[in-house]
Amino acid sequence: MPGGGEQKRATIHDVARAAGVSAATVSKVLRGFPTVKAENAQRVHQAVEKLGYRIDPLAAGLRNEQRRILGAVVPDLESPFFGALVTELESAAEGAGYTMIVASSRESEPREAELVARMNDWRVAGTILAPVRSESGMGADRLRQFDMAAVLVDRVSADDRFDTVAADNYAASASVADLLIGQGHRHILMHGATRISKAVRTRLAGFADRAKALDSAVRMDTLLSDDDLDEQRRAIRAYFDAADPAKRATAVFSLSQHSTLLVLAELRRRDLRVPEDVVLIGFDDSEWMQTTWPSITAVAQPVRAIAQQAVATLLARVEGGNTGFPVQHLEPCELRHRQSGGAQQDAVTPKAWRRTAD
Repeated sequence: MPGGGEQKRATIHDVARAAGVSAATVSKVLRGFPTVKAENAQRVHQAVEKLGYRIDPLAAGLRNEQRRILGAVVPDLESPFFGALVTELESAAEGAGYTMIVASSRESEPREAELVARMNDWRVAGTILAPVRSESGMGADRLRQFDMAAVLVDRVSADDRFDTVAADNYAASASVADLLIGQGHRHILMHGATRISKAVRTRLAGFADRAKALDSAVRMDTLLSDDDLDEQRRAIRAYFDAADPAKRATAVFSLSQHSTLLVLAELRRRDLRVPEDVVLIGFDDSEWMQTTWPSITAVAQPVRAIAQQAVATLLARVEGGNTGFPVQHLEPCELRHRQSGGAQQDAVTPKAWRRTAD
């Protein structure tokens, strides 16, 4: 038997014959047109179920000159944050009747640009890009070259061509400064496991600006690196080995989940107690931070809100509902206080701190 006995895929014409209607009527029913008679629509749905009919997205998209497929490019699919983001993006896209194609740039800008070009080749309706670097990176440049509909997420600021959606990294990091300065810390280490990420640089700025506003004499040390794991471990170890115990940082603000794990491991290696010897606060909450001992005080990013806003914003552009200027959407984070953050204090303002200092 031709095809090795495999069952032939049902076509829209097969459904039309089984339902006793035209192929155009079947198309209207499947696209949700309310003008089809109820009894005809019922027969179509029954035929679809009986025949196991599935819409061919390639053919349907070519006929409609717009495919109901969205693209998503993220830096890393193994990261808990980006893994969760992709899950929420897919859910939001499917809820709107779209399919999503996902690819990882593997923290490589050239690969990011190539993946954007592939999305253009596949004629996706729109693309959501979490860039390796920022809105000025190679992927965003390629989106501009192809004049693609897109939304940039996570490691981005406002852009003059694309809508952007991100956690409010600056405000969230300022809240960490409120907590640490309020606890009396005046020597703080900020650690980042990457230099290239716009989000990490924004977190650094938000913390530093707020800390200086609260106390201009506060000392802030910074360790940012794109080196491999062993080099980053050695750098943390060297920092604490070189410091006079009486003069070393009494608190660490780690600017990513990976950074938090590195710092915690090296503090334990040196037998420094958290929070008794060093307070530790991380950015980007995770399940392991809740279950480790001590549990980790962390900034929780609004992953679902970012994904839902990104898909809604993209579809508003794709479907013609929004033709205005690009908008920057900042979603608020939550600081979750646990054991590693030490005693919880009320947040302070620059004005209140100056009154206390005087």
